[in-house]
Amino acid sequence: MSEAGGRRMARRRAVVRRGTGGAAGNARLTAVTAAVLIVLLAVEGATIPWIRPLLTVHVFVGMLLLGPVAPKLASTGYRFAAYYAGRREYVAKGPPATLMRLLVAPVVVASTITLFATGVAVVAVGGRGMLLGLHKASFLVWFGAMSVHVLAHARRAARDGLADLGRGRLGGAALRLALVAGVLVAGVSIAVATLPLAHSWAHLGALRWDR
Repeated sequence: MSEAGGRRMARRRAVVRRGTGGAAGNARLTAVTAAVLIVLLAVEGATIPWIRPLLTVHVFVGMLLLGPVAPKLASTGYRFAAYYAGRREYVAKGPPATLMRLLVAPVVVASTITLFATGVAVVAVGGRGMLLGLHKASFLVWFGAMSVHVLAHARRAARDGLADLGRGRLGGAALRLALVAGVLVAGVSIAVATLPLAHSWAHLGALRWDR
């Protein structure tokens, strides 16, 4: 690339950073999305001990979670890709701790995808047996890995999540909040659209977590 082309590329990247907040903005989006997920996951987890009478709520919240889970995976995946691509501001922030990067994070991502994919499949096609067993098993793996993940990142996530509400707002703050609101609306739309399936499962008593 010529020197002039390099300058143009640098200017475009500077414009993007101002508009989105760059690496810091990405961290804040991840933190806000994580906060929303923790609240919804707490509600979802609270239904498990009483899954039979609360099955409709369990399915509804599970489908709603599909909205905010997507940008959480996307923002963390983007940070990972940008770091290993050598993007200066992401490299400057440094990598996560080795154990988190090489062991916990891959398990969190894989178990999250498996948990939600099997959950949707169970509700959509009425899967039992191996499919339902895989959903339960992925939950146990996910819960263990996610507990470590949350404990490791809670303090920084709380700081980043609240940053746009104070004087330290970065470019793209409104866009980040709009994105989070948008995925919540999308999640609610999915949950409402699949509510008849949830009612059907509740009526049949197909999920038996207590057996």
